[in-house]
Amino acid sequence: MGVKEIITLISVLLLLFPSTVKPRAVGGAQPAGSAQSAGGAQGGAQGGAPGGGGGGTLDVVAQFGAKADEQTDLSQPLLNAWKEACASPAPSKIVIPAGTFLLSRAVLEGPCKGPVDIQVQGTIKAPPDPSHFKDDNWILFNHIEGFTMSGGGIFDGQGALAWSKNDCHKNKKCTLFPINIRFNFLTNAYIHDITTKDSKQFNVNVLGCKNITFEHFTVTNPEHSLNTDGIHIGRSDGVTILHSEIKTGDDCISLGDGSKNVVVNGISCGPGHGISIGSLGKFQGEEPVAGIKIANCTITNTMNGVRIKSWPASYPGTASDMHFEDITMDNVSNPIIIDQQYCPWNQCDLKNPSRIKLSNISFKNIRGTAAGKEAVKLFCSAGFPCEGVELADIDLTYTGPDGPAISQCSNVSPKLSGKQNPPICAAPAPTSPGGQAGPAKASPGGEASPGGKASPGATA
Repeated sequence: MGVKEIITLISVLLLLFPSTVKPRAVGGAQPAGSAQSAGGAQGGAQGGAPGGGGGGTLDVVAQFGAKADEQTDLSQPLLNAWKEACASPAPSKIVIPAGTFLLSRAVLEGPCKGPVDIQVQGTIKAPPDPSHFKDDNWILFNHIEGFTMSGGGIFDGQGALAWSKNDCHKNKKCTLFPINIRFNFLTNAYIHDITTKDSKQFNVNVLGCKNITFEHFTVTNPEHSLNTDGIHIGRSDGVTILHSEIKTGDDCISLGDGSKNVVVNGISCGPGHGISIGSLGKFQGEEPVAGIKIANCTITNTMNGVRIKSWPASYPGTASDMHFEDITMDNVSNPIIIDQQYCPWNQCDLKNPSRIKLSNISFKNIRGTAAGKEAVKLFCSAGFPCEGVELADIDLTYTGPDGPAISQCSNVSPKLSGKQNPPICAAPAPTSPGGQAGPAKASPGGEASPGGKASPGATA
């Protein structure tokens, strides 16, 4: 089981069965998630103080005693501000002003009585030691409608120590480290001009959301940080990511099962593993993927470009209406790839084909440079061949010593138009292409498997 899949599974289970474990206090302040803290958050969700609040601006420093000294825990002041804002029928704004704050953990629960806006102007830091956390959560926003967050602030996961301890590529029972920010079951949300950096695990996980937009959103993790997807999406309808910059050690954006009507436009991706749909088929009862549009992106120095992947010997499922257009590749190892024999670390059954049916897929106006000879790989399932695949105006060059760029195909007959460089489907596919795309990652809650279980290995 991949790391991504495990993360998703745990995410959903935690939502269904909230943990009663209290996180360790930091800096002498009461830990978030303690009885008082949790009660405050729940109180806000259910109406908060008698009569509710009157809306307006709530400053966590001026009104709730937060201190920007990197030692005092922001958790309780933030939860108290949230309680008041969430209880107000009038629009409320929570301000985290300039400065650097320590936050042990925060769970901000809805539903709220009115719209809530959080203005993050400062830097919020997580405890650097992963042993501080009892689960894979740092900041969670749950069951909120009409939520906005902006302000130019930074969420710093301080993940360097966690990366050095990450052994999930070889240990199936590895410890799952915290995700910087989880957005669970939000409706009509807008997050813009926010940075997440140095997450211990995924930077952002989007689960069960409807109509949520990220714009001018920045992710910054070093290339060597394992399993640190920029934004992972699962079981959500109407996710839009616009004009954002993502640098990380894994997928810039990954889409798990149940991702529908997703628009990704104007993204700068790299370093990282590119933009991926999947991996799909690991769990029984996964929901269909449909209506994906990736356009006007630049992908630089990544392991993959645009990718669709499913496991061999998978459970049945479908993924359709996936379109990649107007994308520039700069020194990308696998610019275009469909891999239905996805098998990281050779821990799967390659004798039986994937049962994920892929259909109505297009790659149009994709140009630039490849870092390896195999610029286009279309490895579809022998049991369920790809249908409705189209490639138009492909121009990918490779200048390495082993000759010009080539393509490889199996179980697909694509429709071709415009320029085709390299010539598409001109070379035979290798017998076992699985595993070429890199290590599996735990899915932080983005891909839920049937019955509300998160599918942990959505993308590698």
